[in-house]
Amino acid sequence: MKGIMVMGTASDVGKTMICTALCRLLSDEGMRVAPFKSQNMSRFSATTEDGKEMSRAQFLQAEAARTKPVIEMNPILLKPLDGRKADVRFFGEAFDAVDGMEYREQFFDRGIKAIRMALDRLSESFDVLVIEGAGSPAEVNLNDREIVNMRVADMADVPVVLIADIDRGGAIASIVGTLQLLAPEHRARVKGIIINKFYGDTALFQEGVDFIESYTGIRVAGVIPHMMNHGIEEEDMDRAQSKSPVDVDVYDEWAAHVKRHIDWPFVLSIVEGKVD
Repeated sequence: MKGIMVMGTASDVGKTMICTALCRLLSDEGMRVAPFKSQNMSRFSATTEDGKEMSRAQFLQAEAARTKPVIEMNPILLKPLDGRKADVRFFGEAFDAVDGMEYREQFFDRGIKAIRMALDRLSESFDVLVIEGAGSPAEVNLNDREIVNMRVADMADVPVVLIADIDRGGAIASIVGTLQLLAPEHRARVKGIIINKFYGDTALFQEGVDFIESYTGIRVAGVIPHMMNHGIEEEDMDRAQSKSPVDVDVYDEWAAHVKRHIDWPFVLSIVEGKVD
């Protein structure tokens, strides 16, 4: 099955929004697209037609992909509670609240099984997966039992695009540092880099692009300007968004914005497995 995984150099760099755009753009190419995030920690959820609770982000990404949201798109949902605990849901089934250490010890094997099952089910109905990572894949203290980043890329056997947020500063260092901390086989999965949330004329960052490509050997697929008031609800927070006109498809608008600022044929070739 074809696919692409979007990972970030940190949390809140725009992974969810890039995945949303890719879902619409690949749907525009005539593909049957499914979003996927193995495990999502978020207070915000949505309900599928059959009454199961899943992450709001994958629910909206399914809408962007023009397909019905199903629970396999987000098999594991953690809903944070007070006291550093979270409600745990596997395929919509609720378990008792646990803290982080208990979860890592008790649910790792169950999580791997759920992810494999979800990927197998999605592969039966869709042509391509758009997979979202969580946080950063370079959290080396968590890698032995992580089930959201490179372990999922391995399970799905998909290439990776790395996203960096230039608005927060240190984007070049975060890209280089992230790649440096990845195992060689995981670094080899990274086929492209996207610089997100740029303010001003993107041409001013050309020297930065040249440095990243020469230093890492990985192509920068685009520099995406910050887009205010895109009208799409975000993954795990309530940022104020202006209402879009009723005759505007917010997914089309956002996807068109991203497409204007990336090398879409190159990204499409990554999805199709044509980039070494």
